[in-house]
Amino acid sequence: MPPAGTAPLVTSTPGQPSTAQLAARVLDLLLPHRRASDPEFDARPAHFPLQLAQLADFIAAGEPIVFTLPGFPCKSPNPAKVLGHLPDEGERLSLTFLDELCERIGRIHPPGARILICSDGHIFGDLIDVPDDHIDEYSDELTAMIEREGLHHLDTFDLRAVLGDLPYDEKRARVHERYAPSVEELREQVLSEQETLRLYRGITRFLTEDAVNFPGTRSALQRECRRRAYGVIQRSRAWGELIAEQHPRAVRLSIHPQPAGAPKFGIRLLAAADAWMTPWHSAVLHRPDGGWELRRNEEAARLGRPVLRNGRPSHYEGYPDRP
Repeated sequence: MPPAGTAPLVTSTPGQPSTAQLAARVLDLLLPHRRASDPEFDARPAHFPLQLAQLADFIAAGEPIVFTLPGFPCKSPNPAKVLGHLPDEGERLSLTFLDELCERIGRIHPPGARILICSDGHIFGDLIDVPDDHIDEYSDELTAMIEREGLHHLDTFDLRAVLGDLPYDEKRARVHERYAPSVEELREQVLSEQETLRLYRGITRFLTEDAVNFPGTRSALQRECRRRAYGVIQRSRAWGELIAEQHPRAVRLSIHPQPAGAPKFGIRLLAAADAWMTPWHSAVLHRPDGGWELRRNEEAARLGRPVLRNGRPSHYEGYPDRP
């Protein structure tokens, strides 16, 4: 594999696209769905040399391209944002989109592609006030949904795959101790790096919104959420390092906005006005024009009627007379 950031040096059979050309075509399929922290930038495949080299490595070897995607942790504990604690139409549509993306890649690169959904809920469940049994139920239903929907290009991976049946507090401690950066290191990055500052502010906002039973004042809540945000970033970084160790060749995707050329490629799962919104922090509205959109649960409830799937709330069907 070429060094990170260099163009792959390959030749091609006359009349056939080169490995580099195929890698660029695969990246072209990802670009329309890029979750960008620089949305004004007209990103092209050449702006992602690391990802091009990683894609070329799989293509040259004639192997399925492997992507890793940390995410799908658990539902927000805030009922104003979500329909419940289990996956719903938002997850189903997102997983279907990811599977179809792999299908399209397979038309360019016949060995195909796979996405490993690396559920990170247990990594920071104690910091976001979601019980481990809810996270297990969410993860198990996610795996069942993948099987039920026939999404053959997707697999799941979580702490149970790495540390088995150890108590979750011990799993978290082991991963944190081995892989997490220090709080001091993160504070330095928040002060000096725009992307880390943006991430810190985004996570602090989520924690503040999701703290539905906090007993103290608003200012005390904000202080607490700022403190916990550092812990969430520590654990998220640790989880990313563990995934990279387990799957060193994989192309790394992210549900967080990323700039062009970053080590991770940010990917948007469903349409939403907020670049940070995900299916696990929202509900789905099926608009009268046929489109699907992520909204806060309380907003979607004003714009549509609830729809059940398998006896559970799934999404909202938009009223035709409401925008």
